[in-house]
Amino acid sequence: MLPQVRLCVVLLAFGLLTGCGGGAPRAPSTVLPRPSPGGWATPGQPSVPAPPSTGPARSATRTATAAATTRTAVVSGGWEITVYYTAVQSFHDGEPETVTGCRGLDCAHGDDELGEYPADFVAAVKDEGTGRTADGTYLNWSHDVGYWLDSAARDTAGAPLRPFVTAAADPGVLPRGTTFRIAGCGHTDDGAPPPGPVCAGLRRARWTVADEFTPGLGGSRHVDVYIGEETGPDFTDSAWYLTLTGASLRHAP
Repeated sequence: MLPQVRLCVVLLAFGLLTGCGGGAPRAPSTVLPRPSPGGWATPGQPSVPAPPSTGPARSATRTATAAATTRTAVVSGGWEITVYYTAVQSFHDGEPETVTGCRGLDCAHGDDELGEYPADFVAAVKDEGTGRTADGTYLNWSHDVGYWLDSAARDTAGAPLRPFVTAAADPGVLPRGTTFRIAGCGHTDDGAPPPGPVCAGLRRARWTVADEFTPGLGGSRHVDVYIGEETGPDFTDSAWYLTLTGASLRHAP
């Protein structure tokens, strides 16, 4: 046995070496790109691993760098933002229309009479998904259930809608549970910036995807944000009822 090999054997026996020989050291594991749910994050941007503890100053610097890189990775532009709301019967009129459907949640496309309501209120409920009736109950509608009466305005999973929290998206674009903030409001249909208070209100909110579009109304870069009950007649003519294009979103963990 050669002296060098014999020395390795002796050192290994006493636990003084973890390996022996002239092989190259193992390369660090590759950092894989962050998976992006259907067009959300910037493609190809790697995730940033937690920095090792190498002293307070270095650790703080690495943490700040990682945070900055992560923020850059999850800002995404070119989005369309629409709003939806709960219609309120007292703000509507029109000829009475009889609505049929279900008297509770455990039903679909029922044929019970649910009451008579102003025609434009019924239309608003079908457009927006929900409306508060004069007696305080909620008339809801979805494409897979039809109309039903309820104690709350609901999302597609049956949870109550939350103003300035609940958002809708196609599941293949932003999965349920995705959270985001509006980083930039973009512009309205006519190319103008949206009213300042409206943009500020939308940007302050932290949105969670908990609802889904009616099939065919979503798209690859389209979110619908819930802003609560309408505040007066002709709400669709107000500053809050708008469509924004060229908006940007930022992931909000």
